[in-house]
Amino acid sequence: MLRVRCLRGGSRGAEAAHFIGSRLGRAFTGWVQRSLQSTQAAAASQNRCAAEDKAQSPAPKECPVCSYNEWDPLEEVIVGRAENACVPPFSVEVKANTYEKYWGFYQKFGGESFPKDHVKKAIAEIEEMCNILKKEGVIVKRPDPIDWSVKYRTPDFESTGMYAAMPRDILLVVGNEIIEAPMAWRARFFEYRAYRRIIKDYFNNGAKWTTAPKPTMADELYDQDYPIRSVEDRHKLAAQGKFVTTEFEPCFDAADFIRAGRDIFVQRSQVTNYMGIEWMRRHLAPDYRVHVISFKDPNPMHIDATFNIIGPGLVLSNPDRPCHQIELFKKAGWTVIHPPVPLIPDDHPLWMSSKWLSMNVLMLDEKRVMVDANETSIQKMFENLGMS
Repeated sequence: MLRVRCLRGGSRGAEAAHFIGSRLGRAFTGWVQRSLQSTQAAAASQNRCAAEDKAQSPAPKECPVCSYNEWDPLEEVIVGRAENACVPPFSVEVKANTYEKYWGFYQKFGGESFPKDHVKKAIAEIEEMCNILKKEGVIVKRPDPIDWSVKYRTPDFESTGMYAAMPRDILLVVGNEIIEAPMAWRARFFEYRAYRRIIKDYFNNGAKWTTAPKPTMADELYDQDYPIRSVEDRHKLAAQGKFVTTEFEPCFDAADFIRAGRDIFVQRSQVTNYMGIEWMRRHLAPDYRVHVISFKDPNPMHIDATFNIIGPGLVLSNPDRPCHQIELFKKAGWTVIHPPVPLIPDDHPLWMSSKWLSMNVLMLDEKRVMVDANETSIQKMFENLGMS
């Protein structure tokens, strides 16, 4: 899901400013003070709602999109859909991001529907999640259902689609701007179409809307000989800074970025390259700073289940994928929490995910968190932190 609007007056991420000052060994006094501004003040002083000039209709008093971090009180969210979800074709970028024991599944069922019983269960669970959010007072928006089995062709490749289950992967909200990520999987090339109705509505009501450069996803974007026969291979390659995506053109998934006010942290991963990170850095400067962090992770893809900032100066750090820069956060006064080992059974099918989805939680505000009902150990951890 995607945090679209949070209550004005929330934290602006001064803790991140202190981290940067510590890291660089400089006293960013004025900048730190500016970072202490409320979200409301920042929204007023930075980029105002679009359509203030040359507007076809009077500009709204408030933008419908306003979110600067992962913990301010949540007012509106986009929740994805599992309807018509399809197995992506077994191309090199999919192979690099999946476990070897599932390769036969992708080779056999690529382009076809995921198992019907699993899709049915996923739809029911997502619907219940929407019900819970609505009862908590959160406005819920949903993408359009699309037939993802339709084959498409560009001058550089052909593929079928996948799903619109994870808006966090494809959309990033920074202040009053919603950014469409270019993505890196060919099966996700046209995923943005499911969200266009919602984004156009936000735009027509004053939000900024940016689409990052769409990659060609030609063969040159991928290392066609990427060697990944074992976890050991993946560890070695990650340690060497080698990934299946090359630097042929910018690419990134929004889910490799995580926000803390004026500071946004990102990892170089199998789907986010340095060109994509640099595009984001230049696009958001000078109001925001983008910082690359890294982890001992044999298969980095999406940061939330590795490093999840859940409050001002409070971060969940995956003990299986330690952050190489974690001491800098600690020296800057951050509280680093290592979540407990997930309880999900070993035989549960995880075609593209890891057990550590348990720490990929949704903060309704600084004291309320939505957690997997089966993950009782992490529930206890949050209770010990004073959260419900």
